[in-house]
Amino acid sequence: MNACIFDLDGTLTDTLASLTYSVNETLKEMGLSPITAEQCRSFVGNGARVLIEKALAAVGLPDKSRLLEGMEIYGRIFDANCTYLVTPYEGVRDMLVKMKEQGMKLGVLSNKPHRQTVKVVREIFGEGMFDCVQGQQEGIARKPDPEGVYRLMDALKVSKEECLYVGDSEVDIQTGKNAGVRTIGVAWGFRTREILEAAGAEMIIDTPVELMGARNL
Repeated sequence: MNACIFDLDGTLTDTLASLTYSVNETLKEMGLSPITAEQCRSFVGNGARVLIEKALAAVGLPDKSRLLEGMEIYGRIFDANCTYLVTPYEGVRDMLVKMKEQGMKLGVLSNKPHRQTVKVVREIFGEGMFDCVQGQQEGIARKPDPEGVYRLMDALKVSKEECLYVGDSEVDIQTGKNAGVRTIGVAWGFRTREILEAAGAEMIIDTPVELMGARNL
């Protein structure tokens, strides 16, 4: 494998605190009750709109009547707090450094809005760790559509056979399958091993160090 594309939230970084805080500050501003961290964990993975839609439904507004209001407030609050208490998972930084040393090209593909995706990656990993970073943008279909993977493969100048995709959710497993690239699920993120298995994950790893061996299989 010559390149590896990673999901961000739940794969490279533990962002649950920032997401939960931003959602609850949004709900507070709207005069609504908060959600729990575990609820937030189950709501993430399909982008900000779905996150807010599910949060509003959880606090008693399933009809989407205030969704646009919520999206506007969340966009402002999350932009200011997207790195709040965010940390890389244990072993992730060392794994990335070793991959770079071995000549691997690295990319990030997230359903988090693009501006915040770039901000988190730069603050947590610095400027030079990743060759390409792409978050959710207008005009680009979000995961599990494979368009983002194809765009990153073009930017990295690699073929499907040369590229690995790594993520922590059922959305990521489907994304990799849809793109036709080898896909590995990680068990340390926002979803359980059982959810990844049910999504059809062919391989699941428990620690970042395992990826170094898995990518050569």
